[in-house]
Amino acid sequence: MVSARRGRGGNGPIGRPRPRDVSGGGSMATRVAVLAFCVAGIWSAYITQGVLQETLSTKRFGPEARRFEHLAFLNFAQNVICFVWSFIMIKLWSGGSSSTGSAPLWKYWGVSVTNTIGPTMGIEALKYISYPAQVLAKSSKMIPVMLMGTLLYGVKYTFPEYICTFLVAGGVSSFALLKTSSKTIMKLANPNAPLGYTLCFLNLAFDGYTNSTQDLIKSRYPKTSPWDIMLGMNLWGTIYNAVIMFVAPLLFSNWPYANGFEAVRFCQENPEVAWDIFLFCLCGAVGQNFIFLTISRFGSLTNTTITTTRKFMSIVVSSVISGNPLSKEQWGSVVLVFSGLSLQIYLKWKRKKGRDHKE
Repeated sequence: MVSARRGRGGNGPIGRPRPRDVSGGGSMATRVAVLAFCVAGIWSAYITQGVLQETLSTKRFGPEARRFEHLAFLNFAQNVICFVWSFIMIKLWSGGSSSTGSAPLWKYWGVSVTNTIGPTMGIEALKYISYPAQVLAKSSKMIPVMLMGTLLYGVKYTFPEYICTFLVAGGVSSFALLKTSSKTIMKLANPNAPLGYTLCFLNLAFDGYTNSTQDLIKSRYPKTSPWDIMLGMNLWGTIYNAVIMFVAPLLFSNWPYANGFEAVRFCQENPEVAWDIFLFCLCGAVGQNFIFLTISRFGSLTNTTITTTRKFMSIVVSSVISGNPLSKEQWGSVVLVFSGLSLQIYLKWKRKKGRDHKE
């Protein structure tokens, strides 16, 4: 989520580490084993994180059956854990310091603003829409990308690319318009589909700016590693969220935003929540390891394929295990969205094969 760019709506992690020669190196059996290891790691980390996220947003805790209303606190906790995690990784794998010639930490202060606001909107959306609806909405990143490309930059897209967008847009729209089961609605804190979807699409808009700026930083400082970017982003994210959640409530008695003190107090009264939050953050940090490994060994397109299928499995798990039953019509919408995403992946594989053939 906030640790780095990943398949979470934006497929591919921060900095886009340049893949090694993915055509050779090791036997086929070894490569298959490593790929299976990457798939298992990404799926297990992010599917588990999704279950925990849904649990924290819908479950009632303690004898008073209270909800954990401070979902934005997850963003702060994720920043802290991922900052510590990236610091440890740099110490272990980079000789104890960031790469020489990498981007200075102050370069991340601006882009970390959008990286703080965007994911928080995505998490807050779970108060208003179900987890499967959130996953679908955040899978439609190609829609704003193509709209902005066409309207602002005059980019010409192929007919198959428009078909991809039509399938995804149609699937998300139909899912939003179809009636949600009463069982799912009862689990939501404040059911409000228009507000929930608006927050998800704003999340995508902020993520688009964040990802583009990260790419710009990487291009200007080529020696910047994924861990360097992860460290810088989460350092500033921790600072911003700490000010918003712990300083602002002291300065303003009627602070309307998430209150960090209340979130900590809730965790103290309900240790189960604190444990779930820790596991949620740890899954995000560990998942980054598998994403970096996948891209370095097999390339970003393989990572996109794995993370896209992971999103589909997250919806299946949510429906079967977490008790969010979907109607046949809603499953049809899910199939539409992932048909569009699968076609997009196929087109990318086809273009990549064509480039490789020319070389």
